[in-house]
Amino acid sequence: MEEFKMIKTYKIISLLLSYPSAGLMDFLQEAEKELSNEALLSSKKLEEIKQFIRYFSKTELIDWQAEYVQLFDNSRSASLHLFEHVKSDSKDRGQAMVDMLEFYRENGLQLSVNELPDYLPVFLEFLSSRSVEKAAELLGGTVNIIARIHAALEEKKNIYRHILSAVISLSSVKPDVKVTEAIIKNEKPLNLDAEYEELPLEFGTDNTCINCK
Repeated sequence: MEEFKMIKTYKIISLLLSYPSAGLMDFLQEAEKELSNEALLSSKKLEEIKQFIRYFSKTELIDWQAEYVQLFDNSRSASLHLFEHVKSDSKDRGQAMVDMLEFYRENGLQLSVNELPDYLPVFLEFLSSRSVEKAAELLGGTVNIIARIHAALEEKKNIYRHILSAVISLSSVKPDVKVTEAIIKNEKPLNLDAEYEELPLEFGTDNTCINCK
């Protein structure tokens, strides 16, 4: 496998979209510095991320965590699991997960147990190990789904919209408005009770898929 220098911008955005921790809170100011130094984002996107960093730097960690769960875990429209938006049938979603997991493995990424491959922070972490050109190309394959998440955050006027906007700006292609609108139209509302009744997908180092839906 050809190796590339890590793209810090993708790695940092992956962290900013992950569940908040004390470590992440301590890293916020360093994140701003590293993003500015790498200069992969436009000045406008950098300023928007600085707004995000300033906002959560002044927020109690427990409040940040509560907001994160409420925003991303209790609403399908803003879910950071990409296949939630386009694979409504659990069988199709399970197969897509297996295919994506295999793609990661072929390219040198081993996920830890219970990490789902369609989780946007995981995908961005993977892209951070590609070349800038290849990362932008692969991101382009999911940009319409990411645009759907961004639209949900825009509707909510949530500050996480700045992070999704930055992700979109890194793509080799712009979102297709009609495709994104179709995703929104066809997306089923999240039924938490029904979701918990389904067996979860689990991934480990020895099994490609256990209890696939």
